[in-house]
Formats: sequence, C-alpha cells, structure tokens
Amino acid sequence: MLLLYYVIVHVLTSNTQTTSVAHYSSYQESPDKILFLKYEDMKREPTVELKKLAAFMGMPFTAEEEKDGVVEEIVKLCSFENLSNLEVNKGGGGGQKFTAKVVVENQEFFRKGEVGDWKNHLTEEMKDRIDNITNDKLKGSGLKLGLTK
Repeated sequence: MLLLYYVIVHVLTSNTQTTSVAHYSSYQESPDKILFLKYEDMKREPTVELKKLAAFMGMPFTAEEEKDGVVEEIVKLCSFENLSNLEVNKGGGGGQKFTAKVVVENQEFFRKGEVGDWKNHLTEEMKDRIDNITNDKLKGSGLKLGLTK
C-alpha cells in the first residue's frame, strides 16, 4: 500500500502526465518512432500487443514462428504469473532504490496483475479525483488514461 501511495502522489505531483502528453504528441506526429502500449490492452490481447511490439522494433514474427507457437511462448514467459513467481521477485533478494530512504523490494511491484484491482486499494472518491486530475492534465492531447471501472 505504501508503494501505491508513493506512485499516486508522484504521478499527481510531478510532470508525468506532461511528459506523457509530449510523448503522445510526438507519437501522433511520428507513429513509426514511438509505440504506446496500455496495460489493459496487453492484458486483453497479449499476443496482438506482442506482435505490435515486435513489428515496431523491426523484428516481426515470421509465419513459421507464429505457426510454431513462438508468440504464445513469449507471452507465457513474460506473463504476470511467471514473472511474479521468479525467486528474485518473491523476496529472493534485490530491490529498487528510489531515494536514500525509499527502497522497495521487488515483490512489492507485484500485487494481482488484474485490471481494476485499484478497487481493492482506493475508494471511488479517490479514483474520481485521480481521473479528474489526469484528464485535466491530458486535456486536448487525445491521450486517454485513467482507472478503469
């Protein structure tokens, strides 16, 4: 919960959205140079999003790789379930140092990996406040973010 609070405060008090708007504007001008992926889209259609990423990087999957299940195997290896169960992410050492006093263990980055899990940590009022601030900062950019229902 501490990490969630830190992230929310950081996002709401920093230029994160301003930077996202600038990147999104650049993306609209040069979509071949910037790829926007959304967590919800990756959860909904992981193979579609992985193919987009590979093509964007100039390394599209061949028909043979697709037929052999390479795309699905990569999705499986990169899945929340697989990554959250790696020893290094289960408290087996390592963490991220944000400041001299704020160090977050790797396992803290994994909760459930579900779209909409914010409902277990935020009230509807908190969600609306975050969405309103985000929408205000992104106004006119065409970029839509926010907590999903």
